[in-house]
Amino acid sequence: MNSRMFWTFALASCLVACGKQPPADEAPVEHAAEPAPVVSAPVEPEAVKPVFGDEFLYHMHAHAERVDEINYALDDGNLDEAKAAAYWLAKHKTVEGIPDEWLKYVANMREAASRVEGAVDIESARVAAEAIAPQCQSCHAAAGVLGEQ
Repeated sequence: MNSRMFWTFALASCLVACGKQPPADEAPVEHAAEPAPVVSAPVEPEAVKPVFGDEFLYHMHAHAERVDEINYALDDGNLDEAKAAAYWLAKHKTVEGIPDEWLKYVANMREAASRVEGAVDIESARVAAEAIAPQCQSCHAAAGVLGEQ
């Protein structure tokens, strides 16, 4: 079969196949059952996210700096430096405006920092320090700022 015959046959087959279908505007209409009424749940108001000022953000960044200082000191094997940063994290004055439901994360972070401060060796300080970041992350998740750290 030469190519001219092949293409003629292919074109004819397509035309025959397309000619067997009814036009879109003349398609038979199926009678569907009436749709069930849509029942929606009552809409609850969205939770209002607190707006934080510069002082609050500065304070949270200070937390992150101290956590970094703890981890860097532990990486360097400097227990005294890790304890100093942990002391601040555990004992500093809390900034105002933290919603009550987030205070548990602050308390848990302070507890972990206190364990770093009270550690007798580098290994126990590292174990205690590993409990700090999950508290920060949980608080950020609750605040809806997980990806904005």
